[in-house]
Amino acid sequence: MPPTPQPGIFAAAMAEHAYLEFDLRPGTDPRALLAALTAVGEPMPATGAVNVVIGIRPSLWGAAPDVRDFDAPVTGPDGFTMPATQHDAWLWLAGADRTALFDYTRAALAVLAPVADRASDVAGWVYHHDRDLTGFIDGTENPPRSLAPSVATADGCAVALVQQWHHDTAAFDALPVADQELVIGRTKADSVELDEDRQPPTSHVSRTVITSADGEELKIYRRNTAWGTVGEHGTMFVGFCATQHPLAEMLRRMAGTDDGVRDALTRYTTPLTGAYYVIPPVEALG
Repeated sequence: MPPTPQPGIFAAAMAEHAYLEFDLRPGTDPRALLAALTAVGEPMPATGAVNVVIGIRPSLWGAAPDVRDFDAPVTGPDGFTMPATQHDAWLWLAGADRTALFDYTRAALAVLAPVADRASDVAGWVYHHDRDLTGFIDGTENPPRSLAPSVATADGCAVALVQQWHHDTAAFDALPVADQELVIGRTKADSVELDEDRQPPTSHVSRTVITSADGEELKIYRRNTAWGTVGEHGTMFVGFCATQHPLAEMLRRMAGTDDGVRDALTRYTTPLTGAYYVIPPVEALG
């Protein structure tokens, strides 16, 4: 039997989310961290079902030598920077009920406390079913559910890119809808990609399409949610791929690292964090 991807990667019906990052305590064996994370994936007291996805810093997971840590910022020629904030482990919990998720998260923190320090803790939720806080549909380019495992994983293993973005929604909302559509590269109402004669080279669509040397489009599988309060908010970007290259190349194109063409959306949203994690198959965790 082929290795089994962690099922929480594809469990898309959950409305409430918790994203936590951890650093290994000094002198602690990394295997103890893995054992604690695996225990978090086992059933624990909660008032409803919670999906769990476990990620490990690439350099701690020796079975993925071709995946690098997010160990340096991604920069553009105009000074735009995506920060590198790599940690040792990532835990993504998702549930339909906030109470269940809260209880499960507290139990998970208790399990991990002896071996790891909590480095970040972000609460997310699904906004208007499938839209981000710009009001545009998010994940339009995702593969169909039947094909998602082949895009997101290889031999049951995935690479995850995790970034917290802070939105200046007031500035974006002040744009006429037609100008917002030029920033994104799609219509706002129904997410139809703009025609080539209207599609700016700086649009988010233009900058995030990644192709191979032979011109084949390289897909990723997005599982983004909104985060924050009315005053401070944005998008938790969570992208999965079978290999790291499409994720890393997407960031370079958004920043304009190589060609100086920066993604127009980054004029209205700022990356606060950036990390890569290996998402091992179920059997490897066991």
